Amino acid sequence: MVLEKLGDALRETLKKIAGASHISPELIKELVRDIQRALLQSDVNVRLALDLSKRIETRALDEKAPAGMTGREHVVRIVHQELVKALGEPRSLKLGPQKLMLVGLYGQGKTTTTGKLAKYLKKKGLSLGLIAADVHRPAAYDQLSQIGEQIGVPVYGDSANTNAEKVVSEGLQEFKDLDIVIVDTAGRHALDGDLIKEMENIASIVKPDDIFLVMDATVGQQAGPQAEAFHEAVGVTGVILTKLDGSAKGGGALSAVAVTKAPIIFVGTGESLESLETLDPDRFISRLLGMGDLQTLLERAEEVMDASTAEDSAKKLLSGKFTLIDMKEQMEALTKMGPLGKVMEMVPGMSAMMKKGQVEETQIKLEKFKVLMSSMTKEELENPKLIKRSRINRIAMGSGSDPQEIRDLLKQYNQSRKMMSNIGGNRRMQQKMMRQFGKGT
Repeated sequence: MVLEKLGDALRETLKKIAGASHISPELIKELVRDIQRALLQSDVNVRLALDLSKRIETRALDEKAPAGMTGREHVVRIVHQELVKALGEPRSLKLGPQKLMLVGLYGQGKTTTTGKLAKYLKKKGLSLGLIAADVHRPAAYDQLSQIGEQIGVPVYGDSANTNAEKVVSEGLQEFKDLDIVIVDTAGRHALDGDLIKEMENIASIVKPDDIFLVMDATVGQQAGPQAEAFHEAVGVTGVILTKLDGSAKGGGALSAVAVTKAPIIFVGTGESLESLETLDPDRFISRLLGMGDLQTLLERAEEVMDASTAEDSAKKLLSGKFTLIDMKEQMEALTKMGPLGKVMEMVPGMSAMMKKGQVEETQIKLEKFKVLMSSMTKEELENPKLIKRSRINRIAMGSGSDPQEIRDLLKQYNQSRKMMSNIGGNRRMQQKMMRQFGKGT
């Protein structure tokens, strides 16, 4: 999980409120001290941590809960609001014709991020090309070419040409008919004069709509000075933080960059080319506090399942017709949405309920269940009641598994079918689900 230690600490702190008989000034002060400690341990800027915790304390002590909201809910809401405010206003990337330029120090993950950004934009239906403007690092062009081949995006570069400006000019001409061009520039171990001059020259040729600074979240509080230095050099318009999933110091990068004039646009949350997320402060903090992020969950579901398929599935489920085929389709859709742990973060309360080991165990079990169902006949998938001892033994032999694993699958199926049956009998729940697909009942 992104900023796992900070999220765990904040959720443990908020549990004290949930278990308290009433909200007292003493409890609020203890809560604030715990939040302050959690922020500082995650390397959040000291001044910001102190200011943030002070604002939470002042509001929690002085403000009255709105009508219809309990004192506990009000304090949690204040914590959420203040953490969101600390990250600044959200800024999304426009989805239309544009030229983008990525800059950053050496080893920050620019080339991989170029591929992730290209994949993100391609999934939005845009045509694009990549320009390998890092002419100094050996194999930089080859690396970007391999990434481009993986995601089906053309790459322009010349491993024999050390003139970055010439490569960029030729690349722009090559991709003039595409919606988006992304320029991957060179880096250095430090922001020196030569790097600044090259970035300025490339920027004057490209005339980019956005210049994104790519920064490794593990740099901690050094992120602030770095962001300011690049901003002064070439006018950075946004920041992409990489390796945020494995960084104990990610809080420092978040807070330090957030107070500059270059907002965080994306965060890298893993090594795969799918692991790039837009940073919406409200959604990000909701997941951090274990409140879930149902909006992003729905968006991910829409990406892997078209509207008509989703509506057909919903109607079948609500009618009580739930087969192993439906269960298999759900598992496949869930797998396409990304690693299970990240999906669970978006479900309110799930991140607190499922520990890391349990998530991994469940992920393995889902993959195994899909293998088992692949060894079943269509008749068995449509009517699981047919699966008795002899069929269980045949399926186990065909899938190279133990008969108990088939029984575990059938048990999981029966639990899911029962849950769907309960939803099908709940008129209010039916209406709510169908509204998600734009259909009233």
